[in-house]
Amino acid sequence: MRKWRRVVSPLWVLAAGMVFSHQVFSADDVSVAVQLQEAFTAVAKKVGPTVVSISTIHTERVRRNYYLSPYEDELTQRFFSDFFGEAPYREFKRVGLGSGFIINPEGYILTNEHVIGDADQIHVTLADGREFNAAVRGRDSRSDLAVIKIDAAGLPVVELGDSDPVRTGEWAIAIGNPFGFAMTNPEPTVTVGVISALNRSLSRGGKEQDFTDLIQTDAAINPGNSGGPLVNLQGSVIGINVAIFTTSGGYQGIGFAIPVNRAKAILDDLIQGRKIRYGWLGVSIQDVSKDLAVYFELPDQDGIVIAQVLPGGPADKAGIKPGDVIRTVEGEPVRNVRALISRISKTKIGAEVELKMIRQKREMTLKVKVGERPSSTPAQQTLDQLPGTMSAPTFSWRGMQAQNLTSELKQRLGIGEEIGVAVVQVDPNSSAYRAGMRVGDVILEINHTPIQNQGDFERTTSQIQGNALLRTPRGYVVIKAD
Repeated sequence: MRKWRRVVSPLWVLAAGMVFSHQVFSADDVSVAVQLQEAFTAVAKKVGPTVVSISTIHTERVRRNYYLSPYEDELTQRFFSDFFGEAPYREFKRVGLGSGFIINPEGYILTNEHVIGDADQIHVTLADGREFNAAVRGRDSRSDLAVIKIDAAGLPVVELGDSDPVRTGEWAIAIGNPFGFAMTNPEPTVTVGVISALNRSLSRGGKEQDFTDLIQTDAAINPGNSGGPLVNLQGSVIGINVAIFTTSGGYQGIGFAIPVNRAKAILDDLIQGRKIRYGWLGVSIQDVSKDLAVYFELPDQDGIVIAQVLPGGPADKAGIKPGDVIRTVEGEPVRNVRALISRISKTKIGAEVELKMIRQKREMTLKVKVGERPSSTPAQQTLDQLPGTMSAPTFSWRGMQAQNLTSELKQRLGIGEEIGVAVVQVDPNSSAYRAGMRVGDVILEINHTPIQNQGDFERTTSQIQGNALLRTPRGYVVIKAD
Protein backbone atom coordinates (compact mmCIF):
# COMPACT_ATOMS: atom_id res chain seq x y z
CA MET A 1 0.00 0.00 0.00
CA ARG A 2 2.86 2.34 0.76
CA LYS A 3 4.40 1.87 -2.68
CA TRP A 4 1.04 2.62 -4.37
CA ARG A 5 0.73 5.90 -2.48
CA ARG A 6 4.23 6.89 -3.57
CA VAL A 7 3.48 6.23 -7.23
CA VAL A 8 0.29 8.28 -7.31
CA SER A 9 1.50 11.04 -5.00
CA PRO A 10 1.62 13.63 -7.85
CA LEU A 11 -2.09 13.08 -8.27
CA TRP A 12 -2.73 13.75 -4.59
CA VAL A 13 -0.66 16.92 -4.83
CA LEU A 14 -2.66 17.95 -7.88
CA ALA A 15 -5.92 17.21 -6.11
CA ALA A 16 -4.81 19.14 -3.01
CA GLY A 17 -3.99 22.12 -5.19
CA MET A 18 -7.50 22.03 -6.57
CA VAL A 19 -9.00 22.05 -3.07
CA PHE A 20 -7.02 25.12 -1.99
CA SER A 21 -7.59 26.91 -5.27
CA HIS A 22 -11.29 26.23 -5.76
CA GLN A 23 -12.39 24.83 -2.41
CA VAL A 24 -14.47 22.25 -4.30
CA PHE A 25 -13.80 19.89 -7.19
CA SER A 26 -15.33 20.78 -10.52
CA ALA A 27 -16.14 18.16 -13.11
CA ASP A 28 -13.28 19.49 -15.28
CA ASP A 29 -10.78 19.15 -12.39
CA VAL A 30 -11.75 15.53 -11.80
CA SER A 31 -11.55 14.85 -15.52
CA VAL A 32 -8.00 16.23 -15.76
CA ALA A 33 -6.85 14.16 -12.78
CA VAL A 34 -8.44 11.02 -14.16
CA GLN A 35 -6.85 11.60 -17.57
CA LEU A 36 -3.42 12.04 -15.99
CA GLN A 37 -3.89 8.90 -13.93
CA GLU A 38 -4.94 6.97 -17.02
CA ALA A 39 -1.87 8.24 -18.87
CA PHE A 40 0.47 6.93 -16.15
CA THR A 41 -1.23 3.53 -16.00
CA ALA A 42 -1.24 3.29 -19.79
CA VAL A 43 2.51 3.93 -19.90
CA ALA A 44 3.14 1.32 -17.21
CA LYS A 45 1.06 -1.21 -19.15
CA LYS A 46 2.75 -0.38 -22.46
CA VAL A 47 6.40 -0.16 -21.39
CA GLY A 48 6.50 -2.44 -18.34
CA PRO A 49 6.58 -5.75 -20.30
CA THR A 50 9.64 -4.54 -22.25
CA VAL A 51 11.75 -3.79 -19.14
CA VAL A 52 14.01 -6.54 -17.81
CA SER A 53 16.09 -7.16 -14.69
CA ILE A 54 19.77 -7.91 -15.24
CA SER A 55 22.00 -9.70 -12.72
CA THR A 56 25.68 -10.33 -13.27
CA ILE A 57 28.40 -12.44 -11.69
CA HIS A 58 32.12 -11.75 -11.94
CA THR A 59 34.56 -14.28 -10.49
CA GLU A 60 37.92 -13.11 -9.17
CA ARG A 61 40.76 -15.48 -8.31
CA VAL A 62 43.03 -14.21 -5.53
CA ARG A 63 46.02 -16.12 -4.17
CA ARG A 64 45.62 -16.69 -0.47
CA ASN A 65 48.95 -16.16 1.28
CA TYR A 66 49.02 -18.00 4.60
CA TYR A 67 52.41 -16.59 5.46
CA LEU A 68 51.82 -12.88 5.00
CA SER A 69 51.80 -10.73 8.11
CA PRO A 70 52.74 -7.10 8.84
CA TYR A 71 56.09 -8.32 10.23
CA GLU A 72 57.18 -10.49 7.29
CA ASP A 73 59.11 -9.26 4.28
CA GLU A 74 59.33 -10.73 0.80
CA LEU A 75 62.31 -12.92 1.71
CA THR A 76 60.38 -14.53 4.57
CA GLN A 77 57.41 -15.19 2.31
CA ARG A 78 59.67 -16.86 -0.25
CA PHE A 79 61.20 -19.02 2.50
CA PHE A 80 57.78 -20.40 3.50
CA SER A 81 56.78 -20.86 -0.13
CA ASP A 82 59.88 -23.00 -0.80
CA PHE A 83 58.96 -25.34 2.06
CA PHE A 84 55.17 -25.42 1.86
CA GLY A 85 54.55 -24.58 -1.78
CA GLU A 86 52.55 -21.77 -3.33
CA ALA A 87 49.45 -20.76 -1.42
CA PRO A 88 46.18 -21.79 -3.11
CA TYR A 89 43.84 -19.44 -4.94
CA ARG A 90 40.49 -18.40 -3.56
CA GLU A 91 37.56 -17.43 -5.70
CA PHE A 92 35.35 -14.46 -4.91
CA LYS A 93 32.09 -13.83 -6.76
CA ARG A 94 30.95 -10.25 -7.22
CA VAL A 95 27.25 -9.80 -8.00
CA GLY A 96 25.80 -6.83 -9.87
CA LEU A 97 22.23 -5.71 -10.54
CA GLY A 98 20.66 -3.45 -13.12
CA SER A 99 17.90 -3.00 -15.66
CA GLY A 100 17.50 -2.92 -19.41
CA PHE A 101 14.77 -2.81 -22.06
CA ILE A 102 13.98 -4.84 -25.16
CA ILE A 103 14.61 -3.05 -28.46
CA ASN A 104 14.12 -5.96 -30.84
CA PRO A 105 11.64 -8.89 -30.70
CA GLU A 106 14.52 -11.33 -31.28
CA GLY A 107 15.91 -10.65 -27.80
CA TYR A 108 18.16 -7.61 -28.15
CA ILE A 109 18.30 -5.54 -24.96
CA LEU A 110 19.76 -2.06 -24.43
CA THR A 111 21.37 -1.26 -21.07
CA ASN A 112 24.31 0.60 -19.51
CA GLU A 113 27.82 -0.68 -20.14
CA HIS A 114 28.61 -0.38 -16.44
CA VAL A 115 25.69 -2.73 -15.64
CA ILE A 116 27.37 -5.64 -17.40
CA GLY A 117 30.93 -4.49 -16.58
CA ASP A 118 33.41 -7.37 -16.70
CA ALA A 119 30.78 -10.00 -15.87
CA ASP A 120 31.44 -13.68 -16.51
CA GLN A 121 27.73 -14.45 -16.40
CA ILE A 122 24.76 -12.27 -17.36
CA HIS A 123 21.29 -13.37 -16.28
CA VAL A 124 18.09 -11.69 -17.55
CA THR A 125 14.63 -11.95 -16.00
CA LEU A 126 11.68 -10.76 -18.07
CA ALA A 127 8.66 -9.01 -16.61
CA ASP A 128 6.65 -12.21 -17.08
CA GLY A 129 9.12 -14.16 -14.93
CA ARG A 130 10.98 -16.05 -17.66
CA GLU A 131 14.74 -16.27 -17.15
CA PHE A 132 17.55 -16.37 -19.72
CA ASN A 133 21.32 -16.26 -19.93
CA ALA A 134 22.53 -13.34 -22.04
CA ALA A 135 25.55 -12.65 -24.24
CA VAL A 136 27.14 -9.27 -24.97
CA ARG A 137 26.70 -8.18 -28.58
CA GLY A 138 28.27 -4.72 -28.38
CA ARG A 139 29.53 -2.31 -25.76
CA ASP A 140 30.95 1.20 -25.57
CA SER A 141 32.39 2.45 -22.30
CA ARG A 142 32.59 6.07 -23.46
CA SER A 143 28.83 6.38 -23.94
CA ASP A 144 28.17 3.82 -21.17
CA LEU A 145 25.85 1.85 -23.44
CA ALA A 146 25.71 -1.84 -24.31
CA VAL A 147 23.50 -4.31 -26.16
CA ILE A 148 23.04 -7.84 -24.84
CA LYS A 149 21.02 -10.69 -26.40
CA ILE A 150 18.93 -13.51 -25.04
CA ASP A 151 17.74 -16.58 -26.96
CA ALA A 152 14.08 -15.64 -27.34
CA ALA A 153 11.67 -14.47 -30.02
CA GLY A 154 8.38 -12.61 -30.30
CA LEU A 155 9.18 -10.33 -27.38
CA PRO A 156 7.42 -7.01 -26.73
CA VAL A 157 9.50 -4.06 -27.89
CA VAL A 158 9.78 -0.54 -26.50
CA GLU A 159 9.31 2.50 -28.73
CA LEU A 160 12.43 4.68 -29.01
CA GLY A 161 11.39 8.33 -29.02
CA ASP A 162 13.15 11.61 -29.78
CA SER A 163 15.13 13.32 -27.01
CA ASP A 164 15.85 16.55 -28.91
CA PRO A 165 12.46 18.24 -28.30
CA VAL A 166 12.37 17.32 -24.58
CA ARG A 167 11.76 20.38 -22.41
CA THR A 168 12.34 21.17 -18.75
CA GLY A 169 9.12 20.70 -16.78
CA GLU A 170 7.70 17.85 -18.87
CA TRP A 171 6.48 14.72 -17.15
CA ALA A 172 9.04 11.91 -16.91
CA ILE A 173 8.47 8.27 -15.94
CA ALA A 174 11.34 6.01 -14.85
CA ILE A 175 10.82 2.26 -15.15
CA GLY A 176 13.21 -0.36 -13.82
CA ASN A 177 13.86 -3.00 -11.22
CA PRO A 178 15.34 -1.24 -8.16
CA PHE A 179 17.17 -3.46 -5.69
CA GLY A 180 16.90 -6.36 -8.13
CA PHE A 181 15.89 -9.70 -6.70
CA ALA A 182 15.14 -8.23 -3.29
CA MET A 183 11.73 -7.69 -4.90
CA THR A 184 10.29 -11.16 -5.37
CA ASN A 185 7.93 -9.94 -8.11
CA PRO A 186 9.75 -9.67 -11.49
CA GLU A 187 7.47 -6.88 -12.70
CA PRO A 188 9.28 -3.51 -12.91
CA THR A 189 8.39 -0.52 -10.78
CA VAL A 190 7.22 2.86 -12.02
CA THR A 191 8.18 6.25 -10.58
CA VAL A 192 6.93 9.60 -11.80
CA GLY A 193 8.50 13.07 -11.85
CA VAL A 194 9.46 15.81 -14.27
CA ILE A 195 12.41 16.76 -16.43
CA SER A 196 14.34 18.93 -13.97
CA ALA A 197 17.07 20.19 -16.33
CA LEU A 198 18.83 19.47 -19.62
CA ASN A 199 22.44 19.39 -20.83
CA ARG A 200 23.84 18.32 -17.46
CA SER A 201 27.40 17.00 -17.10
CA LEU A 202 28.85 14.56 -14.59
CA SER A 203 32.46 14.03 -13.58
CA ARG A 204 33.52 10.38 -13.65
CA GLY A 205 36.78 10.68 -11.74
CA GLY A 206 39.09 10.61 -14.75
CA LYS A 207 37.24 7.83 -16.57
CA GLU A 208 36.82 8.03 -20.33
CA GLN A 209 33.02 8.12 -20.11
CA ASP A 210 31.37 11.04 -21.88
CA PHE A 211 28.70 12.02 -19.36
CA THR A 212 27.64 15.30 -20.98
CA ASP A 213 24.28 16.57 -22.25
CA LEU A 214 22.47 14.37 -19.74
CA ILE A 215 18.79 14.67 -18.89
CA GLN A 216 18.15 15.43 -15.22
CA THR A 217 14.95 14.19 -13.58
CA ASP A 218 13.40 13.92 -10.14
CA ALA A 219 11.64 10.66 -11.01
CA ALA A 220 13.11 8.26 -8.45
CA ILE A 221 16.09 6.29 -9.78
CA ASN A 222 17.29 3.79 -7.18
CA PRO A 223 20.04 1.12 -7.16
CA GLY A 224 19.18 -1.39 -9.87
CA ASN A 225 17.41 1.16 -12.08
CA SER A 226 20.55 1.83 -14.15
CA GLY A 227 19.93 0.82 -17.74
CA GLY A 228 16.17 1.18 -17.48
CA PRO A 229 14.14 3.56 -19.68
CA LEU A 230 13.06 7.10 -18.94
CA VAL A 231 9.87 7.63 -20.93
CA ASN A 232 7.38 10.41 -21.69
CA LEU A 233 3.58 10.35 -21.29
CA GLN A 234 3.28 8.68 -24.69
CA GLY A 235 5.37 5.75 -23.49
CA SER A 236 8.30 6.55 -25.81
CA VAL A 237 11.83 6.24 -24.46
CA ILE A 238 13.57 9.60 -24.16
CA GLY A 239 16.54 8.48 -22.05
CA ILE A 240 18.46 5.61 -20.48
CA ASN A 241 18.74 5.95 -16.69
CA VAL A 242 22.41 6.05 -15.77
CA ALA A 243 23.22 7.72 -12.44
CA ILE A 244 22.03 9.61 -9.38
CA PHE A 245 23.56 12.40 -7.37
CA THR A 246 23.58 11.40 -3.73
CA THR A 247 25.38 11.99 -0.45
CA SER A 248 23.80 8.98 1.25
CA GLY A 249 23.93 6.28 -1.43
CA GLY A 250 20.17 6.45 -1.95
CA TYR A 251 17.78 8.51 -4.02
CA GLN A 252 17.75 12.25 -3.22
CA GLY A 253 15.68 13.67 -6.06
CA ILE A 254 18.48 14.11 -8.62
CA GLY A 255 18.76 11.45 -11.31
CA PHE A 256 20.33 11.46 -14.76
CA ALA A 257 19.61 9.75 -18.06
CA ILE A 258 21.50 9.46 -21.35
CA PRO A 259 19.45 11.06 -24.17
CA VAL A 260 18.00 8.30 -26.32
CA ASN A 261 19.16 10.01 -29.53
CA ARG A 262 22.74 9.38 -28.47
CA ALA A 263 21.94 5.67 -28.19
CA LYS A 264 20.07 5.62 -31.51
CA ALA A 265 23.12 7.07 -33.28
CA ILE A 266 25.28 4.05 -32.35
CA LEU A 267 22.64 1.33 -31.92
CA ASP A 268 23.31 -0.48 -35.21
CA ASP A 269 27.04 -0.60 -34.46
CA LEU A 270 26.37 -1.99 -30.97
CA ILE A 271 24.04 -4.69 -32.33
CA GLN A 272 26.64 -5.67 -34.94
CA GLY A 273 29.44 -5.62 -32.37
CA ARG A 274 31.37 -2.93 -34.20
CA LYS A 275 33.72 -0.49 -32.51
CA ILE A 276 32.16 2.90 -31.82
CA ARG A 277 34.29 5.63 -33.39
CA TYR A 278 34.41 9.20 -32.10
CA GLY A 279 35.76 12.36 -33.70
CA TRP A 280 38.90 13.90 -32.21
CA LEU A 281 41.08 16.98 -32.73
CA GLY A 282 44.12 16.01 -30.67
CA VAL A 283 44.10 18.95 -28.28
CA SER A 284 43.82 19.71 -24.59
CA ILE A 285 41.28 22.46 -24.00
CA GLN A 286 39.89 24.62 -21.22
CA ASP A 287 37.00 26.99 -20.66
CA VAL A 288 37.52 30.75 -20.96
CA SER A 289 37.70 32.06 -17.41
CA LYS A 290 36.98 35.68 -16.54
CA ASP A 291 40.70 36.37 -16.15
CA LEU A 292 41.53 34.73 -19.49
CA ALA A 293 38.78 36.71 -21.25
CA VAL A 294 40.26 39.94 -19.91
CA TYR A 295 43.83 38.94 -20.81
CA PHE A 296 42.92 37.89 -24.37
CA GLU A 297 40.61 40.94 -24.71
CA LEU A 298 37.65 38.78 -25.67
CA PRO A 299 34.14 40.29 -25.85
CA ASP A 300 32.76 37.55 -23.56
CA GLN A 301 33.63 34.15 -22.06
CA ASP A 302 32.26 32.11 -24.97
CA GLY A 303 34.66 29.71 -26.67
CA ILE A 304 37.44 27.42 -25.53
CA VAL A 305 41.21 27.93 -25.18
CA ILE A 306 43.67 25.48 -26.73
CA ALA A 307 46.03 24.51 -23.91
CA GLN A 308 48.08 21.86 -25.73
CA VAL A 309 48.30 20.46 -29.24
CA LEU A 310 49.26 16.81 -29.69
CA PRO A 311 52.16 16.57 -32.18
CA GLY A 312 51.04 14.91 -35.38
CA GLY A 313 47.35 15.09 -34.46
CA PRO A 314 44.58 16.60 -36.61
CA ALA A 315 44.83 20.03 -34.96
CA ASP A 316 48.61 20.11 -35.30
CA LYS A 317 48.37 19.27 -39.01
CA ALA A 318 45.82 22.06 -39.50
CA GLY A 319 48.05 24.67 -37.86
CA ILE A 320 46.21 25.14 -34.56
CA LYS A 321 48.45 26.45 -31.79
CA PRO A 322 48.32 26.71 -27.99
CA GLY A 323 46.59 29.92 -26.99
CA ASP A 324 44.12 29.87 -29.89
CA VAL A 325 40.53 30.54 -28.82
CA ILE A 326 37.94 28.57 -30.82
CA ARG A 327 34.67 30.50 -31.09
CA THR A 328 32.61 28.54 -33.62
CA VAL A 329 32.55 25.14 -35.36
CA GLU A 330 30.87 25.13 -38.76
CA GLY A 331 29.26 28.44 -37.86
CA GLU A 332 27.77 27.14 -34.59
CA PRO A 333 28.90 28.93 -31.40
CA VAL A 334 31.06 26.86 -29.03
CA ARG A 335 30.50 28.24 -25.56
CA ASN A 336 32.49 25.79 -23.44
CA VAL A 337 34.58 22.62 -23.36
CA ARG A 338 31.55 20.36 -23.10
CA ALA A 339 30.00 21.85 -26.24
CA LEU A 340 33.15 21.39 -28.33
CA ILE A 341 33.73 17.80 -27.19
CA SER A 342 30.11 16.91 -27.92
CA ARG A 343 30.21 18.56 -31.36
CA ILE A 344 33.48 16.98 -32.50
CA SER A 345 32.67 13.54 -31.03
CA LYS A 346 29.59 13.32 -33.24
CA THR A 347 31.44 14.43 -36.38
CA LYS A 348 32.22 11.75 -38.98
CA ILE A 349 35.84 10.60 -39.01
CA GLY A 350 37.65 12.24 -41.93
CA ALA A 351 35.15 15.07 -42.28
CA GLU A 352 36.54 18.59 -42.57
CA VAL A 353 35.19 21.22 -40.19
CA GLU A 354 35.67 24.96 -40.23
CA LEU A 355 36.82 26.62 -37.04
CA LYS A 356 36.64 30.35 -36.42
CA MET A 357 39.25 31.38 -33.89
CA ILE A 358 41.03 34.27 -32.25
CA ARG A 359 44.82 34.15 -32.22
CA GLN A 360 46.67 36.95 -30.46
CA LYS A 361 43.64 39.24 -30.73
CA ARG A 362 43.13 38.58 -34.47
CA GLU A 363 40.24 36.63 -35.98
CA MET A 364 41.10 33.77 -38.30
CA THR A 365 39.57 30.67 -39.87
CA LEU A 366 41.08 27.20 -40.20
CA LYS A 367 39.78 23.92 -41.56
CA VAL A 368 40.57 20.71 -39.69
CA LYS A 369 40.09 17.13 -40.83
CA VAL A 370 38.60 15.30 -37.84
CA GLY A 371 40.54 12.23 -36.72
CA GLU A 372 39.51 9.18 -34.72
CA ARG A 373 39.72 9.43 -30.97
CA PRO A 374 42.23 6.86 -29.67
CA SER A 375 40.98 4.18 -27.27
CA SER A 376 42.86 5.88 -24.43
CA THR A 377 44.26 9.37 -24.07
CA PRO A 378 47.15 10.50 -21.87
CA ALA A 379 45.95 11.18 -18.34
CA GLN A 380 46.29 14.77 -17.19
CA GLN A 381 47.42 15.42 -13.67
CA THR A 382 44.90 17.30 -11.54
CA LEU A 383 45.47 19.64 -8.64
CA ASP A 384 44.33 17.03 -6.15
CA GLN A 385 46.98 14.60 -7.39
CA LEU A 386 49.96 16.92 -6.97
CA PRO A 387 52.48 16.11 -4.22
CA GLY A 388 53.51 18.45 -1.42
CA THR A 389 56.18 21.11 -1.37
CA MET A 390 59.90 20.48 -1.31
CA SER A 391 63.15 22.44 -1.03
CA ALA A 392 63.63 25.04 -3.77
CA PRO A 393 66.03 27.72 -5.04
CA THR A 394 66.04 31.19 -3.58
CA PHE A 395 64.65 33.00 -6.66
CA SER A 396 60.93 33.60 -6.18
CA TRP A 397 58.37 35.25 -8.46
CA ARG A 398 54.92 36.16 -7.16
CA GLY A 399 55.28 33.59 -4.37
CA MET A 400 56.40 30.76 -6.66
CA GLN A 401 59.76 29.05 -7.17
CA ALA A 402 60.78 26.78 -10.04
CA GLN A 403 63.64 24.44 -11.00
CA ASN A 404 65.00 22.71 -14.07
CA LEU A 405 63.42 19.37 -14.97
CA THR A 406 66.10 17.02 -13.72
CA SER A 407 65.56 13.26 -13.76
CA GLU A 408 65.43 13.16 -9.97
CA LEU A 409 62.90 15.97 -9.79
CA LYS A 410 60.69 14.48 -12.49
CA GLN A 411 60.66 11.14 -10.70
CA ARG A 412 59.97 12.75 -7.33
CA LEU A 413 57.06 14.84 -8.58
CA GLY A 414 55.74 12.37 -11.14
CA ILE A 415 56.36 14.70 -14.09
CA GLY A 416 56.37 13.38 -17.65
CA GLU A 417 57.24 16.61 -19.44
CA GLU A 418 60.64 16.99 -21.13
CA ILE A 419 60.74 20.80 -21.42
CA GLY A 420 59.80 23.63 -19.10
CA VAL A 421 60.46 24.22 -15.40
CA ALA A 422 58.85 22.52 -12.43
CA VAL A 423 57.14 24.48 -9.68
CA VAL A 424 58.75 23.34 -6.44
CA GLN A 425 57.31 25.80 -3.93
CA VAL A 426 54.22 28.04 -3.78
CA ASP A 427 53.38 30.46 -0.99
CA PRO A 428 49.71 29.83 0.04
CA ASN A 429 49.24 33.60 0.44
CA SER A 430 50.60 34.49 -2.99
CA SER A 431 48.93 35.51 -6.26
CA ALA A 432 50.40 32.38 -7.89
CA TYR A 433 48.58 30.17 -5.38
CA ARG A 434 45.33 32.09 -5.83
CA ALA A 435 45.62 31.58 -9.58
CA GLY A 436 45.77 27.81 -9.02
CA MET A 437 49.49 27.07 -9.32
CA ARG A 438 50.67 24.15 -7.21
CA VAL A 439 53.85 22.19 -6.55
CA GLY A 440 54.43 19.80 -9.46
CA ASP A 441 53.01 22.09 -12.15
CA VAL A 442 55.25 22.53 -15.18
CA ILE A 443 55.55 26.00 -16.74
CA LEU A 444 55.88 25.81 -20.53
CA GLU A 445 55.35 29.45 -21.51
CA ILE A 446 55.03 32.87 -19.90
CA ASN A 447 53.35 35.56 -21.99
CA HIS A 448 53.85 33.32 -25.05
CA THR A 449 57.62 33.12 -24.40
CA PRO A 450 58.84 29.49 -24.27
CA ILE A 451 60.37 28.49 -20.92
CA GLN A 452 62.93 25.72 -21.34
CA ASN A 453 64.97 26.10 -18.17
CA GLN A 454 65.33 27.99 -14.92
CA GLY A 455 67.30 30.76 -16.62
CA ASP A 456 64.42 31.43 -19.03
CA PHE A 457 62.03 31.52 -16.07
CA GLU A 458 64.08 34.06 -14.11
CA ARG A 459 64.89 36.21 -17.16
CA THR A 460 61.30 36.37 -18.42
CA THR A 461 59.59 36.97 -15.09
CA SER A 462 62.03 39.73 -14.11
CA GLN A 463 60.70 41.84 -17.02
CA ILE A 464 56.98 41.42 -16.27
CA GLN A 465 55.12 44.36 -14.76
CA GLY A 466 51.39 43.57 -15.02
CA ASN A 467 49.35 40.39 -15.27
CA ALA A 468 51.11 37.36 -16.72
CA LEU A 469 49.77 34.47 -18.80
CA LEU A 470 51.32 31.08 -17.98
CA ARG A 471 50.83 27.92 -20.01
CA THR A 472 51.05 24.57 -18.22
CA PRO A 473 50.24 21.04 -19.46
CA ARG A 474 46.80 21.36 -17.86
CA GLY A 475 45.98 24.77 -19.36
CA TYR A 476 46.45 28.52 -19.11
CA VAL A 477 46.64 30.50 -15.87
CA VAL A 478 46.60 34.28 -15.39
CA ILE A 479 48.74 35.37 -12.44
CA LYS A 480 47.94 38.89 -11.37
CA ALA A 481 50.50 41.42 -10.21
CA ASP A 482 50.78 41.56 -6.42
